[in-house]
Amino acid sequence: SPILAGIDAAIEDGADVLSISIGGPYFNFFQDVIALGAFTAMQKGIFVSCSAGNFGPSASSLFNQAPWILTVGALNPNARYCSGQSLSQIDVQGRIVLCELDNSAERETLVAKGQAVRNAGGAAMILVNNERYANTTLADAHVLPTTHLSYADGLRIKAYINSTLRPMASILFQGTVFGDNRAPVVGAQSSRGPNVISPGILKPDILGPGINILAAWPTSVENNTNTASTFNVVSSTSMSCPHLSGVAALLKSAHPDWSPAAIKSAIMTTADVVNGAQRPIEDERFLPASIFATGAGHVNPSRANDPGLVYDIQPDDYIPYLCGLNYTQREIYFIVQRRVNCSAMTSIPEAQLNYPSFALTFTPRSTPQSYTRTVTNVGGRNTSYRVEIVPPPGINVVLRPLHSTSHRHSVRSPIAVTLQ
Repeated sequence: SPILAGIDAAIEDGADVLSISIGGPYFNFFQDVIALGAFTAMQKGIFVSCSAGNFGPSASSLFNQAPWILTVGALNPNARYCSGQSLSQIDVQGRIVLCELDNSAERETLVAKGQAVRNAGGAAMILVNNERYANTTLADAHVLPTTHLSYADGLRIKAYINSTLRPMASILFQGTVFGDNRAPVVGAQSSRGPNVISPGILKPDILGPGINILAAWPTSVENNTNTASTFNVVSSTSMSCPHLSGVAALLKSAHPDWSPAAIKSAIMTTADVVNGAQRPIEDERFLPASIFATGAGHVNPSRANDPGLVYDIQPDDYIPYLCGLNYTQREIYFIVQRRVNCSAMTSIPEAQLNYPSFALTFTPRSTPQSYTRTVTNVGGRNTSYRVEIVPPPGINVVLRPLHSTSHRHSVRSPIAVTLQ
């Protein structure tokens, strides 16, 4: 596999962080080349960050679901159907044309709409969302002046057009607007959980900036070959993934003794869960986003540098977890690259893996579920920690102990967690 060959080359070169902005249909971990390569990299102490995918807002649309991978969704950090032949019988010469988003928000599709307008003689384009993409608007390198509006704004524009025989419009560029207290907002295309391959592992793990990102671009934009270096404005989890890879690299530089799992824990446990208005992070509809959209929340790099406690996982800790997935010895061998006898060890349920989050299912008849977590002090010596519990509605959470003092660095302390 070219992907495995690339990962092997990175391992051979001594990489500290791998940023993989690719994925595909989800497979069991022993069949997933990215999961296989990432496990080997993790065993070598290499942090692996992968994009969650761009198939949102549909449920269970994400890939790169393995717990040894940081799975990254995309958000807008500053939140705020035309085709080639559809205009052939319409006079749009010198006019602003309104086009509706169809089922794809891919850059090539949106730019192609503008190209159709331009080819027909149109002067500009107003691109409006369908209900699915709601309030997620994108800045692309269009071939003519274009403004991208939300679904609600599109309805208002259409109502105005239908109210007059001579609708008038103009497009003005007023610069980038910062400080919207609604930001950040989850991008509509950011793939959602729950995790299909391992439902007990919450995915995605984290959100990072991925909407309207000015980025280096390998090809010319609008066939412009006169520029030595090319940039583009791109929106996808392929943009948010390298943001988190960069955060991981900074943390690895500051804390070279941290394992990949410790870095992931620091990122997840210090994430922001509210927006600029101190309200829960919202989705593309401006409604509170599901945990399957946000994961732990929006990355906060400064806080991640000093998490106090981390949930660490060593490579061998994944083996009882894989046995708990009922994988055969041969299937586990494909992942860990050595023989494992599950009958000679105690397998664990997914929720028992020392992960920084839980994904559990409860019904009115569910009995209490108890698990353990082990926290490692990466803060100062003689540091005291006190637990504050904010349980989900309808769930009671009991932790023991509620207070802990770590007298030295790297001390490990068990915590008993009961949920009912």
